[in-house]
Amino acid sequence: MIRKPVVGIIGFSDGDKEVNLQLAPIVQAQVDVIHSELVKDGRVDVIVADTLVTSVEEAKSEAEKLRMKKVDGTIFSYGVFSFPNFSVVAAQNGQGPYLLAANLNPDWPGMVAMLASGGALHHLGINHFRVAGDFHKKEIIDKIVTFAKCAKVKNMLNGQKYGLIGGRSLGMYSSTVSMQDWQKKFGVDVDHLDQSEILRIADTIDDKQVEKGFDFLSKKIKSIKYNGTSFTPEKLKTQIRHYEALKKIVKENEYDFIGVKCHYEMSRHYCTECIAAAFMNDPYDWDGKKEPCVMACEADSDAALTMQILKILTDEPVIFMDVRHYDAENDVMVFCNCGSQATYYATGTADYEANLKKTTLYPALDIYAGGGCHVNLMTKSGKATIARLNRTCGKYRMTIIPAEFVELPEEKMAETTMEWPHVFAKLPFDHQIFIDKFDANHCHAVYGDWVSELKMLCEMLDVEVEMF
Repeated sequence: MIRKPVVGIIGFSDGDKEVNLQLAPIVQAQVDVIHSELVKDGRVDVIVADTLVTSVEEAKSEAEKLRMKKVDGTIFSYGVFSFPNFSVVAAQNGQGPYLLAANLNPDWPGMVAMLASGGALHHLGINHFRVAGDFHKKEIIDKIVTFAKCAKVKNMLNGQKYGLIGGRSLGMYSSTVSMQDWQKKFGVDVDHLDQSEILRIADTIDDKQVEKGFDFLSKKIKSIKYNGTSFTPEKLKTQIRHYEALKKIVKENEYDFIGVKCHYEMSRHYCTECIAAAFMNDPYDWDGKKEPCVMACEADSDAALTMQILKILTDEPVIFMDVRHYDAENDVMVFCNCGSQATYYATGTADYEANLKKTTLYPALDIYAGGGCHVNLMTKSGKATIARLNRTCGKYRMTIIPAEFVELPEEKMAETTMEWPHVFAKLPFDHQIFIDKFDANHCHAVYGDWVSELKMLCEMLDVEVEMF
């Protein structure tokens, strides 16, 4: 579900009632500034506590009320000195993650309260984040918004359901996960479904819906290169049926994101799942606009989770790609995967007309004897962030790479596999570092600079950061 982050704000005051009567207006003024500036900014929805906290009882009740209102995280605002035990009680009963906020005001010891409260929280092992400064300034509001976006990801992941359709593909260890580990660490439930369900449900898809998809692709795609044998109109319709079946599977099983094995049961005996991979991840199909549903090829579960994190964080489709080659002539890493990626990345916009005009359907390679098509496009140039959850002895880390996508002449795609989608990326370091250190054959990306957000999110999730 695409929505704004929601944060709660609690103002903490002095525990002495008479002192609080004098200081409450100062505390309230800071809460009001944070609230009004966030509302003016518009990127975050805000819920303010009903009253300032001046006792343990109020700390518990106000924190509980914000939690019940389903905030993604909570801001603790300090305008004057506040008893640190109030913050501890609020944190133990509220909705984390927590952001401690103080104004740099020499007249009043809000900073003292923030540091004392932060120390108390750390004594109890309660992680938190801090921001201090003038809340009228954009850079301070940006820090709060970053916190809110990351808190949204953490809390939206908790309780989600991942559909693992098929088992381990091609013997890849880096694609398999422990359902117990995921539930404990991320709050994500792993539900295993057999690929035969795609086949069963595909046979029930209404012929009119299949013809609708076929007509849409026939009219909108730049070029469909049928070969009369493994890739025919009927085979494309089979791929459309598989995509429609996956849509039903996602809806009926209430999956939030999925991974599909494909190789080799599907790709050698029925068809490749490339049409599904493209349009599940796209923000549109022949039925119109829709929310993308993350689908990872080859049942790569850590890929799917990385993509879901990026999707929730950015509200954009996410690229799934293979690490294929280093092009020394152009100093670019070449990412090129056998499945597909969202056609969205042909222009980096939701303009399906423009994207599909840059997309070609090629016959699947002979090794995929089930036939069907691969979906070819070149990713639009632009600043991007590459990320991937990797593991060593079960311990998670997120590899984060700022990159610059570039476009090269189309014939460059023929140097690897012309039929597949391509990303050409300039990395801000020697490519040999990537080759020596990166621990998966798949990685994932979105447009824009999301390094700061991913670092903060990793801290919230207790995942190590690995910056390349």
